[in-house]
Amino acid sequence: MSDKLVDKSCVKFADELAAKLSVPGGGGAAAYVGALGVALGSMVGNFTAGKPKYAAYEEDVQRMLERVDEDAQAFFPVSQAYVIPQEDPRRADVLEQCTKDALAGPFAMMQQICMAIELLEEMGAKGSRLLISDVGCGAALCQAALESAALNVYINTKGLADRDYAQQIEADCDAMLEEYVPRARKVLEGVSEEIRG
Repeated sequence: MSDKLVDKSCVKFADELAAKLSVPGGGGAAAYVGALGVALGSMVGNFTAGKPKYAAYEEDVQRMLERVDEDAQAFFPVSQAYVIPQEDPRRADVLEQCTKDALAGPFAMMQQICMAIELLEEMGAKGSRLLISDVGCGAALCQAALESAALNVYINTKGLADRDYAQQIEADCDAMLEEYVPRARKVLEGVSEEIRG
């Protein structure tokens, strides 16, 4: 039986998320929610007749799901680095590198979610109207995942000694949030308006 988070049932994942364990944590939850948002977009695409280009979303879904495990694998070394004794001269360097590695997963996930929001925008315009509520749900999940992933980046940049690196990553995250949160919200609002009139 696999130990990968993506191979666990929803119930098992939720149980482990609620338990007193380091992983999965917020990063894994954000990745899972993002994967669900992309999956809804994929479903709409798969049900949209005559638009075969939408079938290409499966790769994005799998990439998002892999982020769940990447986040867990990246965070584990950080938790172990904190166990290194304070007086050990290697501690600061090991912790710095582990922290940079840990933020790489949620940062890359943010980039993927931004692309997913773009796909959902297109799906909202061109997809089957029978499935328009699923586009809205996907946009809501992607917005939540994007904001959650950003928090997982910021918690890691906060402790970095390399402030130039931290500030650049934070600026990139800020730019993604500034552009894509309103875009996701616009998709959601457009869907709501279309449904409710």
